[in-house]
Amino acid sequence: MPADEPQAEQPFSHTFSKEERLCSKRLIALLFSKGSSFNLYPLRFVYHTPQDAPPAQTQVLISVSKRYFKRATDRNRLKRQIREAYRLNKQVLCQNPAQAPHLLGILYIGKEKKPFDSIQKKLISGLERCLTK
Repeated sequence: MPADEPQAEQPFSHTFSKEERLCSKRLIALLFSKGSSFNLYPLRFVYHTPQDAPPAQTQVLISVSKRYFKRATDRNRLKRQIREAYRLNKQVLCQNPAQAPHLLGILYIGKEKKPFDSIQKKLISGLERCLTK
């Protein structure tokens, strides 16, 4: 490739990499102790942005309660649906990284399985609401 040609802008990446997953016990404890939350049934959003931290990539935790879904296959399916909805719509957070939370927890609080479309609609609404708070 000649050096004179301008670099084409990279398209938005629809991936969910290891760096985007919230795995640290210390950060998870911080999220639930100092974070703010709201419910958009069947999802609950818990988010936190430290005051002195520079804008960084959002780390996401996804959880489904064992209390309402005894079978691991049901919990895993719901987590896969939430992950896929987040992966397809995370550009909502990436459009304004200065307002995006650093830590985000998405918890499924419903007592019955919902279709992917309804989960995706609620997730989009929740991500937009995280930016406005």
